[in-house]
This record gives sequence, structure tokens and C-alpha cells, in this order.
Amino acid sequence: MGLELYLDLLSQPCRAVYIFAKKNGIPFELRTVELLKGQHFSADFAQLNPLKKVPVLKDGDFTLTESVAILLYLTRKYKTPDHWYPQDLQARARVDEYLAWQHTALRRNCLQTLWHKLMLPVFMGEPVAPEMLAATLAELDGSLQLLEDKFLQNKAFFAGPHISLADLVAITELMHAVGAGCQVFEGRPKLAAWRQRVEAAVGAVLFQEAHEVILKVKDSPPADPTIKQKLRPSILALIQ
Repeated sequence: MGLELYLDLLSQPCRAVYIFAKKNGIPFELRTVELLKGQHFSADFAQLNPLKKVPVLKDGDFTLTESVAILLYLTRKYKTPDHWYPQDLQARARVDEYLAWQHTALRRNCLQTLWHKLMLPVFMGEPVAPEMLAATLAELDGSLQLLEDKFLQNKAFFAGPHISLADLVAITELMHAVGAGCQVFEGRPKLAAWRQRVEAAVGAVLFQEAHEVILKVKDSPPADPTIKQKLRPSILALIQ
């Protein structure tokens, strides 16, 4: 059995893994796990990943979870072009710096924005207090400012003149907020120009393919009561 990737392109880390594998011509079998149907809570999936999360990589008898670990595994196994995870000590450190920061900052902000602005009221049928939504959007704005001022600065990409894993992870996060209806690039010409460079480096067709699900998530029908009951505890724990 070859490489298998268990993904749902609703998930921002899954999109990063999917784009990276496709862009670098890495052959894999896509195993779709539909999060909004609660498929990650099934007994079969829990055997594969007791964390009950995607993405998951299965390479023969070897199973790996956590998106950053998966991306690094793919760079090393398939010897992808150096710019993704540079050999240069300081350029690699810049990639590592962003990947270490984003977990509890931009990723959290974009995830909360999607759920507070769109998914809780529309998909789950649960109102969100205006004060909570305002606080969420203010935190997102703060992270966007840090993204520009600290990580991007006046460079083409986060680690220098070429796209890296840091850029890929960041853009997939930001598209979560775009899917929620936030104009995150409006009034931020530096960030908007970076987004265009990232999309060009990835390829417009692949970029759109990977983000089709999140850009259409606003059209999701309300959750079935059984699914809602199954998802609610994990969703609330994730976004609070």
C-alpha cells in the first residue's frame, strides 16, 4: 500500500498538506474524512488516530498525525525543493518560528472567526453574543498586524524570496476567515500582494481546488440534530 492521506479540505491543516503533496507531485491515495458528519469520531478512525483529528498520514505500516509533522515528513522523504524548508540555518529558523507561533495565534483566531461568525449561528443554530464576535474579530486583526509587521515585513515571503511551508500554512489559515466572509486582505496591500504571490507560486488552479470547500461552507445546511449533538462538545472545546 502506498501513501494515504486522510483529509477533509474544510480543515485548514488538511488544505496545507493537500496543496503541498499535489504541488510537489507526491503520489497519494486520498481518504476523505467528513468532519461535519462526525466521521472522525467513528471507531474505525479512532483506531487509526486516537486523537480523532485530521490530517493523518499512513505510509505502509507507519502512521503520522499533526500537520506540521506530516509536512516535514513529506519534505524529507520526497526531497522536495529546498525553498519549502530551507537548508540555510536562518531561513529554516524563520520557517520554524512561524510554525511554532501559528498554533495558538493565527490558527486559533481564524478557526474561532469561522465558527463564531458563521458555523455556530448557521450550521449549529447557536447564537453568538455580539461582544464575543467583536472580541474574536479584534484578536484576528491583531494577528494580521503581527503577520505583516513581524513575519512578512518587506520580504516577498516569510523566509525570503521564495515560498516556504510557513507561507503555505498561513494562507490556508487565512482562507478560513475568508470563508467566513471576512475581508482580511482589504486595507492591507502588503498582505494582499503576498497572497497573490503565494497563489501564483502554488498555482491558481490548485489553490482554488483546495479552497473550494471552505469558500462554499456558508451554503452548508443546518446540522442534523444527531450530528449536532455529536459535534457540539468538541467544537465548543476547540473554539473557546
